[in-house]
This record gives sequence, structure tokens and C-alpha cells, in this order.
Amino acid sequence: MKFGVVRFPGSCDDVDAQLAAQRVGEAVILWHGDRDLQGVDAVIVPGGFSYGDYLRVGAIARFAPVMEEVAEFAREGGIVLGICNGFQVLCEARLLPGALLPNTTLRFIFRQVELEVANADTPFTRVCDAGERLSIPVKHTTGRFYAPEPELDRLESEGQVLLRYAPGHNPNGSLRDIAGVCNEGHNVFGLMPHPEHAVDPLTGSTDGAKIFKSIRAHVADGVPV
Repeated sequence: MKFGVVRFPGSCDDVDAQLAAQRVGEAVILWHGDRDLQGVDAVIVPGGFSYGDYLRVGAIARFAPVMEEVAEFAREGGIVLGICNGFQVLCEARLLPGALLPNTTLRFIFRQVELEVANADTPFTRVCDAGERLSIPVKHTTGRFYAPEPELDRLESEGQVLLRYAPGHNPNGSLRDIAGVCNEGHNVFGLMPHPEHAVDPLTGSTDGAKIFKSIRAHVADGVPV
């Protein structure tokens, strides 16, 4: 199992994501200016402030040469995980539905939150149980998930909502408490919470490791999405 972690100018959680992925397999850094994905089995677009969040969060990163390869990788069924800023980048690249807007407080938030697994039958949640609670931290200013109501209904009906904030834990005003969604093919997933910061007992939770273990299990099975 080989993960590739994209590094943009301004990425600040790329090493954390690499270390988390290395707990379940091999992980290498993919430079934003390169087009070589180095034969990885899964791509992680990590958190941070890609290109300084200038223009609009994720708007510049989506044009990086590596993202052209990530988009092609995703179209071929490759597994892609976007965390926080990575979620924003994937939405800007139209690899995921919806958009991330400023938090309703208009302030940066950093806290531990409880999530509920809304769909456990995906490459990213398969080692979880439906309805299971995960304790994972969030840290962002622009994390409020938005989509028009008809699109939200479609996402719900197609099982594309994978994680929700548990009651009372929605930190940013995301519609329908959505914390993470996937694409129609269920092979691209973005979430605002940081699972890479919840893989060691010293940090208070290892629940984030289940995301990485799920990806490993999916790749090991070799079953198409």
C-alpha cells in the first residue's frame, strides 16, 4: 500500500498526513509542480494554506500540474482523500460537489469534535460501523459546507454524505451537519476534520486512523469502487 501526499507552497499538514499514512503503509511526498504520481495506490491532498489561500481557498492549487494528474487518477477510479484545505482544493477542482464557505462565526476554530459515520460502505469508512462516533479535531476558518437544497437531497439519497458532526458538535454552520462528502463514484472523499491528528493515543484519540485503515483494506482487496 503506497500513499502519495501532495505538497503545495503553504501546506502545513503534509508531514502529519505522511506520518499517519505510514502507520498503515508506505507514503511519499508528491511535489505540486510535478506530474509524476510515483505509482501510488492512493493520493492525499493535505491541510494547510495552499498558495497562502490567496484569491480564494484552494482556487490556485487546483491549477497545479500535479492536480491534473490527480484528476486523471480519480477519473480512472483511484482513491483520493482531501483533508481540510485538501477538501477545499478538491471542491475547487470539481472533483467533489458543493463548496466550503467561511465559518458562521467568521473566526478560526480549533477543537476536538465528535463525528457520526453516515455511510460505512465506502473505501474510506469500511472499517467503521454506521452510526459510529469518531473523535477527531478540526482547525479551519473556511469549513462551512454548502450546496443548494436539491443537491443536498441528491447527496443524501446517493450515500455521498459519509460523515456528519454529531448533535451539538457542528463548529462552522455546515448545512445538515455535513463534515465530509464523496463523489458519485465513491472514490474521492473530502472532510474538514483532520484524521491525521487522531492516530496516536498521546493526542487523545486514534479514531482518525480508521480512515487510513479503510483505504488500506480497500486497496488490499483490489475491488473496484
